[in-house]
Amino acid sequence: MAANFWTSSHSKQLLDPEDVDVVPAKDRERGVTPVEFRLVKIHMSFHIWRLAQQVKVRQRVIATAITYFRRVYTRKSMTEYDPRLVAPACLYLASKVEESTVQARLLVFYIKKMCGSDDKYRFEIKDILEMEMKLLEALDYYLVVYHPYRPLLQLLQDAGITDLTQFAWGLVNDTYKMDLILIYPPYMIALACIYIASVLKDKDTTSWFEELRVDMNIVKNISMEILDFYDTYKIDPQRGLQEDKIIPVMNKLPSKA
Repeated sequence: MAANFWTSSHSKQLLDPEDVDVVPAKDRERGVTPVEFRLVKIHMSFHIWRLAQQVKVRQRVIATAITYFRRVYTRKSMTEYDPRLVAPACLYLASKVEESTVQARLLVFYIKKMCGSDDKYRFEIKDILEMEMKLLEALDYYLVVYHPYRPLLQLLQDAGITDLTQFAWGLVNDTYKMDLILIYPPYMIALACIYIASVLKDKDTTSWFEELRVDMNIVKNISMEILDFYDTYKIDPQRGLQEDKIIPVMNKLPSKA
């Protein structure tokens, strides 16, 4: 099911949950709390998604970019690595890795279009190119990312519930608003999304899950994390977090501009 994943650099970089949401010392000094650290990652993941819609790249590129973004902040501080610049640089790098290259000048153009007169988002092409090099070092040049999308389709087919594809796919998309991809194997995330979808849509998949012989405690734990996220963060699917929640947090961070 996931043989290639287990031999990949991605599998070797999976983290324990307690190692993912640690606020770096330099960010703590600026008064950034663990809750705020999480809010910035959610906000900028949404920013990557909006920017990607403008430049029209595949979902896989978006997912890879967000994975890079979240992985960087398990190693670097937001004080040193401005998330406003890291986000488009991650999208630029991911577009090249996933062979859907987007020109840096297009990203600069659409950032200006999206963010208007906000000087903190005013970047030049050279800023994105320089940050790309810093990202490569921060990521230790490990750029291959496995995602839950392919196992999701295979597992839905195997379970005979392909009518849940759209619903489960949407759940997988939402997992990138969290750090799950840094913690769990992609096929386990796919299984959790199938589990949630089957429960909410009244599909009996009990015997199918038993035949898989996967650790259902892990599947249920991931499912609870996803459902808790929906409960905790009321995010507008088009606009993201409310401005009054995120602006004060972003103002704590120094900007590149």
